[in-house]
Amino acid sequence: MDEKKAIEMCICRQCPSFVECKEKIAYCLPSIGKSSCIKEEKGCICGACPVTKEMGLTHGYYCIRGSEKEQSEK
Repeated sequence: MDEKKAIEMCICRQCPSFVECKEKIAYCLPSIGKSSCIKEEKGCICGACPVTKEMGLTHGYYCIRGSEKEQSEK
C-alpha cells in the first residue's frame, strides 16, 4: 500500500493516544514510523483501522512502539 492511500484510510486522529503536532499519520508504515509527539499509551484503535486490516498487520501502538516492521524485529 502506498503512503498516500494509507494516510487517507488512517484513523489515527480518532485514537485516545493521538496528539496533534502536524506530522504525517499512518505510523504503521515503515516510511513514517513512530510519532515524535505521542508519548503516552492512552488506548489503541490500530486493530480497527482499515490500513491494519488491508495490510494484515498484527501489532498496535504504532505511534509509540514503531511500525509493524520495527516491532517484528524486536
